[in-house]
Amino acid sequence: MVKTLITAWKIPELRKKIIYTIFILFLFRLGCAVPVPFINILTENAIGGNDPNTFLGFLSMLNGEAFMYGRLFALGITPYINASIILQLLAVAIPALEKLSHDEEGRKKMATITRYVTIGLAVLQGVAYYIYIWSQGNMLVTDANGQAFTGGMVWVVGLFVVAALTAGSALTMWLGEQINDKGIGNGISLILFAGIVSRIPSILTQLVTIAFQKEGWYYLASFIGLVSLILMLAYIVWMDNAERRIPVQYAKRVVGRKMYGGQSSNIPIKVNMSGVLPVIFASSILSLPPTIEMFVQNKLNADTPSGKFWTGFFSLFHAEHWVYGIIYFVLIIFFAYFYASIQYNPVEMANNLSKNNGMIPGIRSGRPTADYIAKVINKIVLLGALMLSVVALYPILFTQITAAVKLEGMSLSIGGTSIIILVGVALETVQQIESQMMIRHYKGFLD
Repeated sequence: MVKTLITAWKIPELRKKIIYTIFILFLFRLGCAVPVPFINILTENAIGGNDPNTFLGFLSMLNGEAFMYGRLFALGITPYINASIILQLLAVAIPALEKLSHDEEGRKKMATITRYVTIGLAVLQGVAYYIYIWSQGNMLVTDANGQAFTGGMVWVVGLFVVAALTAGSALTMWLGEQINDKGIGNGISLILFAGIVSRIPSILTQLVTIAFQKEGWYYLASFIGLVSLILMLAYIVWMDNAERRIPVQYAKRVVGRKMYGGQSSNIPIKVNMSGVLPVIFASSILSLPPTIEMFVQNKLNADTPSGKFWTGFFSLFHAEHWVYGIIYFVLIIFFAYFYASIQYNPVEMANNLSKNNGMIPGIRSGRPTADYIAKVINKIVLLGALMLSVVALYPILFTQITAAVKLEGMSLSIGGTSIIILVGVALETVQQIESQMMIRHYKGFLD
C-alpha cells in the first residue's frame, strides 16, 4: 500500500488528484470545527460520548466530534448514506426505480433523487437534533441582557439551527461529490473515513491514560486491547480480499473465418460481499431501545411492576447483556442474506452465461446452473456473515471481560464497525489508485 502511494505521488496527474482530495478532506475537517450559533455543548455533556451502543453514540462514531459538540457538519454524511440505502431498497420493490439504474441518464436521475431525499432526511435529523439538545439544556437561549428568548424568537433560533445543520449536511455531500469528480477514491467513503479517524487519537489517549492512572492489570488490558486492534486490522484485510471463484468454460464458436471462445474464466464472489452494511443495519436497530431508554429513564419507577418490567426489558439491549450479543449476531446473519439477495440474482447470472455460450463444468445450463450459483452464494454469505460477526462482537466481548474482572473504563469504544469501514475504505482507495496507474500505463503504451 505504501509503495503504491509513493509511486502514485511521482505521477503528476495522480499527484494533483491526491492533493485535491486531501484539500477537500481538510475543508471537511475545518467545517467540523465551526460551531453553530446558539449551541453550547460542553465536554461533560458531549452527545453520544464513547458509548457506541446507543443510536446517538453510533452517529457520533460515524460523524466524529462534530456531532458530539454541535458543529456545522454535525449531521455529516449520514443523511446521504441513509438516502442511498433507502433508494437501493426501494429499487427492489419499485420497477420504475430499478429501470433508472440500467442506463447513464437513469443513474443521473437517481443521483438527483438521492440528493433531494438527503436534504429531506437532513431536515428531519436536524429537527430531532435540535429538540434533543434543547431538552438537555445545551442551547444558548438568552439575549445580550440575559433575558430568555420567548415566543417567536424561540422558533427563529430553531429554524436557524436546523437550517445550518441541513446546509452543513448538503455541503458535506457536495464535498464528497467533488472528490468523485476531481479527486481519487470514493468521496463519501473518504469523508466517513476522515470522521472516524478523527476520534482515534482521543480514544487511544483515553485507553493509555486509564492504564497509567490505575496501573496493575490495566497495563496488561491496554496492551491486549492495542494488540487485538492490530490483529483485527490484519484479519479484516484478509477477509476483505477473500473470494470464491466459480469456474466457467466458454464454448468455441466460428464467426466467418475467425474462432471465438474456448477459454476458461471464473465468476469471483467476495466472501464479505455485503461489506459493513449488515453490521450498520444491526447496530442501528439495536441502538434504538437504549436511545428510547435515555429519553424515558427519568420517568421509570423501578418500584412499580411496570417500571420493573421496562427496566428489565431495556437492560436486555445493553452491550454487557448476553441477550444483546445473541440478537446482534442473528441480525448480522439476517441482513447479510438480505443484502446478498439484492446484489446477486442467480437466475440472471445463469441467463447471462447461457447467452455468452458459457457454462460451469459439470453443471447443465439453465435452471441447474442457477440453483448451483444460489447454493454457492448461500454458503459464502453464511461464511462471510460469521467472519463479520467476529469483528463486530469482539469489542463487546472485550468490554464484558474487562468489566467482569472489575477493570473499569477499559473498552474498545472504536467498535468493530469503525474498523471495518476504515480498512474497507483504505483498500478501496488503493485499488482505485492502482487502476488509475494501470490506465495511464496502457495509454502511454498506445501512444
